[in-house]
Amino acid sequence: MTDRNWFQIAVLLYGISMIYSVFLWRKGFREDNRVNYFLLLGAFVGHTVALMQRGFSFSRCPVNNLYEATVFILWTMVAAYLVIGIWSRLRFLGAFLSPLLFCLGVFAMMPALDKHHGPNPEFFVPGWQNSLHAALFALAYAAFGLSSGAGLMYLTQEHDLKFHKARAIFSLLPPIQRLEVVTWRLLITGFGLLTVALLISMSYLNKTQGSYWSGDPKVIWSFLVWGMYLALMLMRWRMEQGGRKFAWGAVAGFAFVLLTFWGTNLLSPIHNP
Repeated sequence: MTDRNWFQIAVLLYGISMIYSVFLWRKGFREDNRVNYFLLLGAFVGHTVALMQRGFSFSRCPVNNLYEATVFILWTMVAAYLVIGIWSRLRFLGAFLSPLLFCLGVFAMMPALDKHHGPNPEFFVPGWQNSLHAALFALAYAAFGLSSGAGLMYLTQEHDLKFHKARAIFSLLPPIQRLEVVTWRLLITGFGLLTVALLISMSYLNKTQGSYWSGDPKVIWSFLVWGMYLALMLMRWRMEQGGRKFAWGAVAGFAFVLLTFWGTNLLSPIHNP
């Protein structure tokens, strides 16, 4: 079996998890979520085999093109969720992530995204810096994705408290105060990882082009994302705009990343030499 076959198996399991999540939503999250957790664990195994096969076949970190970058980001999201999901109260995060994982997995399998898959990196940072740079960006986006999932959990719980009080009482979701803390900590983690990744990119730009800045669309976009999340953090920290507004900000921020990541990457001369 090829690495793409293994990834297809993972996407199939993400789809089954998404269907199961619909039943969890309809029942108001009043049932144990272990089934969904183990479905995502099974998908993670297939996903890991796919990444390892591709990485070993080219003797490099598999982040050369949009297909590989998407697969790697999804893998980091699932890995982080499986760690967080050890605590049963946060295991329901998988019900909010599985639709996203399935949709992005289907998108990643489009043949056009896997055009360049040879041993020569398509991305601009060579050697070990390429792996570190790509891994940090992927981990940052994964943390932002998880924070948006926690934000959706917060909004769901808040809605139930307002309009379905009985369902909120019997729900196994964590209290909204704890969900806000989880959303905040995941966002801080993602922001820190993104900051380090940008510093590595700036260092390499200065080394090769004599400047810490480039007008490349992907570079501009990366700093725009950094500024957007900085503003969201300051809004909660300094202006005390927490709760519902903060949860919506986490969801909207990651939605922006998802909708613009691939387009800016395709427009980037640095990433498409």
